Amino acid sequence: MKALALKLSAIGPRRRSQEQPVEYSLLLTATLCLLAFGVVMVFSASSTTQLLGSSGDSAYYLKRTVAFALLGLLVMHLLARNGLRLLSGLTPLILVGSVCLLVAVLLPGIGMQANGAQRWIGAGLVQVQPSEVAKFAVVLYGAYLLTTRPRMVRSIEELGPFLAVVGLVCLLVVIEPDLGTTMVICLSAAALLVCAGVQMRHLALLGGVLAAVVILAILIEPYRVARFTGFLDPATDPGGAGFQAIQAKLALGSGGVFGVGLGESLQKAFYLPEAHTDMIAAVIGEELGLAGMAMLIGLYGMFGYAGLRTAQRARDRYGKLLATGLTSMVMVQATINLFAVLGLAPLTGVPLPFVSYGNSSMLVLLAAVGLLLNIAAGGTAGVQARPATSGGARLRVVSGGRPTGATTRRRSSSNRGKGRDRGGGNRRTRRSGARRRRRAAG
Repeated sequence: MKALALKLSAIGPRRRSQEQPVEYSLLLTATLCLLAFGVVMVFSASSTTQLLGSSGDSAYYLKRTVAFALLGLLVMHLLARNGLRLLSGLTPLILVGSVCLLVAVLLPGIGMQANGAQRWIGAGLVQVQPSEVAKFAVVLYGAYLLTTRPRMVRSIEELGPFLAVVGLVCLLVVIEPDLGTTMVICLSAAALLVCAGVQMRHLALLGGVLAAVVILAILIEPYRVARFTGFLDPATDPGGAGFQAIQAKLALGSGGVFGVGLGESLQKAFYLPEAHTDMIAAVIGEELGLAGMAMLIGLYGMFGYAGLRTAQRARDRYGKLLATGLTSMVMVQATINLFAVLGLAPLTGVPLPFVSYGNSSMLVLLAAVGLLLNIAAGGTAGVQARPATSGGARLRVVSGGRPTGATTRRRSSSNRGKGRDRGGGNRRTRRSGARRRRRAAG
């Protein structure tokens, strides 16, 4: 019995050491709950519109959502095991590929148009939205660059390579046009810079430039001006620019505390355009009420807390930066969508993470969760800061014939050793002289 007890005591700590940290469990729980929430609400929001449309298949969007969610979960599982080492080496390829896709989607005959925007490549079941891949690539590139070159945060000039990549990607995304995803990319990059230690005055300068660019982007497009004025006062154009905002508020107000019941929404059938994508939060508010919205926001709060805690406890600088960027990407996107539905921000067409229908968004977000789980489990990518000099040997400066640096330290240490040897020799000489004097006196 005593031997059995000793074996069990030895196994116990080992099992406890293999348990995943609490951040891992929180991230996984929040993601799976949001996915389940999304599958149910996509079916509820799209079933009526499909029956009223031409296809008549009420489960059309449900089938596609489940298929891509399962594929995304497989990707998440693979990246959660060793995704950091895999993607850190592929970061340049992913960035270049995403930029090429952003250019290709703008070419006639390649990009697909829908609702006045040209954002998709492909046909049928396989459709890719390059801007979703691009925002993921920018976070990967930023974390890698700010880790290998940590001194670049000292000035805006040294941040030039990263800012140039962010600017190029944002320019291509704005041309599509997709201002909402552009804002997600910029704010995720800003979170990376804050985590990397950029000075506040530099961040304020970059923020001012970004605000000026956003205002200019709004003013040069009439539909964006209409959306902004519709946000400020939807009643001025209730049948046009203010239509979505008004219908979203009616849906939320109709839900009350506990909602009208799952599947019982009226706004989704006749009034809310794109109810299963951009406006799915309004359907949640109508069918599940304030309780459903509180549960949704609570899940995002859990995800954000676990993601930032993962960044804080990461084992290296690359893990900290990457976890911060990926968590910010998800939380910024969720905030923009929820604010737009609640009437606190202009409508931008950004989907609600893990909940809205969107194949590319689903795959990219689950890949991001896989990397976060890898970091939470203690994984590292082995990305280190580059040395100050490229060569293997460092130059030693000699001034006025006197050695400096490491040479001086080595010589001084050798001199000290010699001094000790000389001191020992002198002591032996003095002791022998004293013995001779005593013998002579005797």
